[in-house]
Amino acid sequence: MDLLGAQISQLRTTLGESPGAKKVLVVYAHQSAGSFNASAKDAAVEVLTAQGCTVEVSDLYAVKFKATATAEDITAEVKNPEHFRYAEETRLAWEEGTLADDIKEEQRKLTEADLIIFQFPMYWFTVPGIMKGWIDRVLTSGYAYTQEKRYSQGLFKDKKAMLSFTTGSNESMFSATGINGDMNVTLWPLQNGILHYCGFQVLAPQIFWAPSHVDAEARGAMLKAWRTRLQGLLGEAPLSFTPSDSFDGDKGFQLKPEVQEKHEGREFGLTVGTHQGKRLPPNSQIRAGV
Repeated sequence: MDLLGAQISQLRTTLGESPGAKKVLVVYAHQSAGSFNASAKDAAVEVLTAQGCTVEVSDLYAVKFKATATAEDITAEVKNPEHFRYAEETRLAWEEGTLADDIKEEQRKLTEADLIIFQFPMYWFTVPGIMKGWIDRVLTSGYAYTQEKRYSQGLFKDKKAMLSFTTGSNESMFSATGINGDMNVTLWPLQNGILHYCGFQVLAPQIFWAPSHVDAEARGAMLKAWRTRLQGLLGEAPLSFTPSDSFDGDKGFQLKPEVQEKHEGREFGLTVGTHQGKRLPPNSQIRAGV
């Protein structure tokens, strides 16, 4: 255990928290306390706390979280003001302890968390801008990833993360034959390109299909199902992603020939993104074990 881990463990013991207790961070993005997303967030806090978890919420709209990634995120002078490169400058700032206080605070929460739940309404097939700002600013180079430490070898490989969100369209519209296209394709950039990239074990998403278009009874059933899932959430198996060692870094990070040969005769590709020109594997971004 590193020094920071030992300090956190000691603090938990001092505060009377069991060493086996889990810490959960809910990154929440909705403007209204009366929204369905607020109810989903509250359910997560209530059920997980009842299981002995310590749950912390980052309510992005409430704190007016800054969404834009700019030089203001560094409290010292930037190294190259003539050609400001955010990833490089914030990596150096993280190393030197000169990141803005709001970034440091969110990184503290993330460092301590065993599970991160992103709770949000889907906007334009992705997360709201304020949550994208959290991702851009908090998951800095060096802290959340490096060229050597990413994907299955990522820095957060001992943590779990998941998306929990509402849609504005019915489930049928997000199908392989629906007008919005396959939800598995929509989720690939978020779950693979952000969460898995940083090494997280990605749990299957919790999707609340168009709650604004159904009656109160149906919304209640959605929340009941979420509460039931929360009871066993920490023990769920994560989604499957192709391991980093399946790719040859000396050849542009292409699938190794032996991996391609192994899957050559199979009906479906490996994943939504790395599909080898085959049919996309069904529900690989929706359910574990498919």
